Order: sequence, then structure tokens, then C-alpha cells
Amino acid sequence: MAGWLERASGPVGSLAPVYLELVVALALLATVLHFRRRRETPAMEIKAVRAYFAACASLLLVLPWLIVFLTEAHPLEILVSFGWTLGKAGLGAVLTLTFLPVAVWLGYLSSRNTDMRRMYPLAKAALTDGRTFAAYELSYLFLYYLPWESVFRGVLFLPLVPAIGLLPALALQTIVSTFLHIGHPDPEVLAAAAAGLAFGLIAYYTGSFLYPLVIHATSGIALDTFIFLRRRRGRA
Repeated sequence: MAGWLERASGPVGSLAPVYLELVVALALLATVLHFRRRRETPAMEIKAVRAYFAACASLLLVLPWLIVFLTEAHPLEILVSFGWTLGKAGLGAVLTLTFLPVAVWLGYLSSRNTDMRRMYPLAKAALTDGRTFAAYELSYLFLYYLPWESVFRGVLFLPLVPAIGLLPALALQTIVSTFLHIGHPDPEVLAAAAAGLAFGLIAYYTGSFLYPLVIHATSGIALDTFIFLRRRRGRA
């Protein structure tokens, strides 16, 4: 294990501390810190979801960054290897613009599924009014989707490709990200598996997780938005 971690980091240092932190972080987020443990009432639900988003941002984004800056001689190079770069911007723009309509369409189709409407938005109080909904979706984007993509299409994927190969690295991040969807509606679990492969390939060919981030977030926010609009029209 130590050998491939060293090869994964290449000339810019060992990534072992970051990976160890992420193992603990993902275990905590899937168990004791998960919002489902504390959402018995609508008021508790939105507080629990906000706390979950804050935990995601802290454990998957802030803490890994802090470890990199405290332990690495060239932290900016490490962050670039994690996908914090525009990479091949032209290709990224083409792929993003190609898949954005698909993401919106999938969000619309998902909003028509009863199980998905029960699940989303994660905090139903977000549907109260337009201002609450907008604030919730902004936090969803920056505190949940950004940390998620930075980990699964960044840290747990891009640096591992030269160490273990494209297919094993692609499989690793897809399996872990799909496993964390267990308990969600079945269509979403299947979609997570397909998206893990697709988003990983986009990150690989562009050298950045930012393009999968835009596509992934668009699909999730579109789902919530269509549910919000459906509620405003008086349809359950």
C-alpha cells in the first residue's frame, strides 16, 4: 500500500495523510454525522442537513487542504494534481455544454419519480419560499457538491491514475461514491454508478474535477428546482 501511495504522489510528496483523513471522514459522514440520524421534524431536518453540509465542507475540503498546506513543500502542485485547475478548458467547456441539457433533463425525469420526491430536497423546509430555496441550493452547491467532486473525481481519482492505472482508479472512486448512495432510491443508486464512470472519464480527459462538478450539481439542483416548481403549482 505504501508503495502505490508513493507512486501516486509522484515528485510532489506523499498523499498518505490526506487519504487517511478521508477514510475517517467518509466513515463519519456515512454514519454518526449523517443527516438522516437527526431529522425527525421539519425544523430539525433543515438544521441536520445544514450541519451535514458543513461537515462535508469541513472534512472533505477544508481539512484536506489544511493537511496539504501543512505537510507539503509545494502545496499548489498537489492541489493541481487533485484537479484544482481548469485543465483542458476547451474540451471541458465542450463536454460541459454537451452534458448540461442531459443533466437538466435527468433532473426533470427524477422529479416525476415519487421516491425521489420523498428524498429531495434533503431538507423539505427548503421548499417554503423562493429565498429559502435559493439559499439552500447555494449551500448545496458549495458545501456539498464542491467537496464531493473534489474528493471523488479529484483526490480519490486523478492522483491514483498513474499509480494503479485508469480502470482501477475509475472503479475505486465509482464503487466508493456509489456505496455512499445506499439507502437512496434505487434509480439514484444506479445513476450514481453510471455517473461515477462518466464523471471520472471527464475528469481524466480534462485534468480537472470542475467540469463534472458543474454537470453533477446542475442535475441535483435541477431536480430540486422542478420539485419546488411542482410544489408552487400545488402538485405534490
